[in-house]
Amino acid sequence: MKRAFDLVLGLVALAFLWLPIIVVAALVRLTSPGPALYWSDRVGRNNRIFKMPKFRSMRTGTPAVATHLLKDPASHLTPIGSFLRRTSLDELPQLWSILKGDMSFVGPRPALFNQQDLIDLRTQYGVHELTPGLTGWAQINGRDELPIPEKVALDVEYLQRRSFWFDCLIIWRTAIKVVKRDGVSH
Repeated sequence: MKRAFDLVLGLVALAFLWLPIIVVAALVRLTSPGPALYWSDRVGRNNRIFKMPKFRSMRTGTPAVATHLLKDPASHLTPIGSFLRRTSLDELPQLWSILKGDMSFVGPRPALFNQQDLIDLRTQYGVHELTPGLTGWAQINGRDELPIPEKVALDVEYLQRRSFWFDCLIIWRTAIKVVKRDGVSH
């Protein structure tokens, strides 16, 4: 049922968002050299690596690490990068990963391929068996501000509580956070 929900919601979202996707892609290309999309190596279900697209908010050549680990993250942003992150528009291409089946709308956020501490802890608690999500329980309860053990504890809670209605609650609370720009990386 979850996969069917993802497909239906993904197609509906694409029907409404195709024009903003094209506009954002053009703006990324016009404001900085390089491709509109950045394909990030991420850890998916059962620790399988997949390519996750995002609109490029960082300059080409930026190291592939979590943003908070960069020495001066703002110096790596493209001219519209801060806006894309603040509005979460950089996440729109992940609809592709949802339609393809690499991601779901709700699940633990996919770790970067080099976040071994996060990957190991998720594997220890069985979270790696879940399909990663565009949003998740940890996302709406602290996002990047959470230390890894707290993030994994929330992922484990999602693993134990997951249901259609819990996913609906997470999507609803995510929408509110995006509108309020609460906890969004700049």
